[in-house]
Amino acid sequence: MKSKSSTIRFLYAASDASADALYLSGVFVPDPFLAIITQKKRYAVVSQLEHSRVAKQSKFDEVMLLETMRKKTAENLQIPVSEVGAGELMVYFAQHFGAKKVEIPANFPAAYYAKLLEAGCDIHIVEGAFFPERSKKTDTEARMIKQGNAASAAGIRAAEAVLRAATIEGDRIIYEGEALSSDRLRYIIDQACLKRGATASHTIAAGGRQACDPHEVGRGLLRPNELIIIDVFPRIQKTGYHGDMTRTFLKGRATPAQRALVKAVQVSQRAAMEMVSSGVKGGAIHAAAESVFENLGFVSERRNEDFVGFVHSTGHGLGLEVHEAPSVSKGAPILKVGHVITIEPGLYYPEIGACRIEDVVRVTKDGYEMLSNLHYRWEIQ
Repeated sequence: MKSKSSTIRFLYAASDASADALYLSGVFVPDPFLAIITQKKRYAVVSQLEHSRVAKQSKFDEVMLLETMRKKTAENLQIPVSEVGAGELMVYFAQHFGAKKVEIPANFPAAYYAKLLEAGCDIHIVEGAFFPERSKKTDTEARMIKQGNAASAAGIRAAEAVLRAATIEGDRIIYEGEALSSDRLRYIIDQACLKRGATASHTIAAGGRQACDPHEVGRGLLRPNELIIIDVFPRIQKTGYHGDMTRTFLKGRATPAQRALVKAVQVSQRAAMEMVSSGVKGGAIHAAAESVFENLGFVSERRNEDFVGFVHSTGHGLGLEVHEAPSVSKGAPILKVGHVITIEPGLYYPEIGACRIEDVVRVTKDGYEMLSNLHYRWEIQ
């Protein structure tokens, strides 16, 4: 730790919760810790509880012991050791490296920003991605995301198996002697993901009018002859990378309006997928998905307090976060080789129901590589 650096970057977060900290470190740490990035190396300061494991398993060039660095900081700043917290450590490192500029992410803790400001540091807040390179996935990362989508597919297949095994009695779907609810189906989905080494949170298993609110997870009984959206986005426990897939099912018999709705979403998704390639704007892909709906007569509008039709973007980046750069939405910028995105158009009308179909692709020079795999059969008699 001898070199000087004109620019220094600080992260203070738990890598269990921060995608940036996990990307930088490559190791899970449950409590916030200080990471320092200079022009040549990256460092971490962790407690003795974590030191041995982080030193052996992480991607840091040097891992320092918190207790030792608190003493050095106290001597350098001429304050008692008891007064040395994360903010004081940052001031010490900024001075130690002779940094002319300190860069911090937009979600940096305000208390430590104030400490750096008080010490006279020239602070630059990095808007947007702190590590822009995160959006371009390596072959290894693509395999990890594919593993996440295998868990998603396992969850969706488990839901499909339940619906196929179930019977219809009046206005209820009966599975193993009980009326099937969103909560029970979600539990079955999440258990299937867990068997694949993935933790699923806020899994969507919503039917009927509930499914017309795209992020409604579903509650109460699921009904026959209604469209049911199953959206599963688990996190692989070992790597931290996510899967994200959506399929729509119906137990019973679909109406002509429901069939037309599902077909429109299928056509829209195919049209969007055909556009995916390096050099194509995400906004153009969204426009392609949108134009299919418009040409088929599916109007997007506001009805009092509700929004109906195609009410969200066509897709988003996927990796250590479920939603990350790049976006596939109106005005979104050019896609590049290595970007991993979802393609998930949907339609939402309370009088008909809702349908969303989502897959994950990795952008290549001339098209894309599929990172998800599951059939599109949706009507279950």
